[in-house]
Amino acid sequence: MSSLNTTAFSQHPSFLLVGIPGLEKEQFWIAFPFSILYAIAVVGNITLLLFIKTVPSLHEPMYLFVAMLAFTDLVLSTSSVPKMLSIFWLGSREISFPSCLLQLFFIHTFSSVESGVLMAMALDRYVAICYPLHHSSLLSVPAVMRLGSLVLVRGVVLMSPVCFLLHRLSFCHDNVISHAYCENMAVVKLACGDTRVNSIYGLFVVFVVIVFDVMLIFVSYTMILRAVLRLPSTEARLKAFSTCASHVCVMLTLYIPGLFTFFTHRFGQSIPHCVHIVVAIVYLLLPPMLNPIVYGMRTKQIRDRVV
Repeated sequence: MSSLNTTAFSQHPSFLLVGIPGLEKEQFWIAFPFSILYAIAVVGNITLLLFIKTVPSLHEPMYLFVAMLAFTDLVLSTSSVPKMLSIFWLGSREISFPSCLLQLFFIHTFSSVESGVLMAMALDRYVAICYPLHHSSLLSVPAVMRLGSLVLVRGVVLMSPVCFLLHRLSFCHDNVISHAYCENMAVVKLACGDTRVNSIYGLFVVFVVIVFDVMLIFVSYTMILRAVLRLPSTEARLKAFSTCASHVCVMLTLYIPGLFTFFTHRFGQSIPHCVHIVVAIVYLLLPPMLNPIVYGMRTKQIRDRVV
């Protein structure tokens, strides 16, 4: 272990993940609720994928987007939680630079993909409600698959430079990452030399992904709300409001913790570090756990087959 704590590392050292700084003694027990959330997320999303795959009537644009979201949630949570639990329960803190880079790539790429899929789902609902006669032509199954592919390519293209910029850095300070998983800025802070390019590019990625996606989601649901208010039936309006409200709440569980984590790294020095890390963990666990419930069990076609 002493070789890991020298003051001059090779360009790409192994790192030590702390877990939850300040709560190292308590994190053994804190891990239990996290493991339960992870188990619910895995079972729920796999079940959702199997339902959509095996039921021909669910091979429609809306459910294909739900399947994309379920797959994204599985990758996002599985790329971080098993290693996290091994830190909490087994004290397995060490992670090699390539493994750290790979984990970081999957977490950030599929966070971008999740945001893109939520944006696509908002557009799908907008077209379905506001232009129902054109929905099948505008959002056919091939169009949905192309849109999903574009969202995935966007994530890979945007996040690949993040890994390249990290790979070119030298690490000559502490090798301890004060986090439960490899996160871009947490690793950047350990580097020596000028890291302004990394910070600027990170801001650019957040602007492209979060601002663009949230803006389109906001516009879509604003137009949906206007269309819903014109419905003559009170029951239909309440049903549409309930569906939209649940979707918006799930989106907020992704964007609010994500933005909190992003800005805390740069401007939140006064926020307790343990709070920052717990919110960052919730960011990776809560949406994958909630999405199968909101987009699965609240969908009549899926709920009817389950019950």
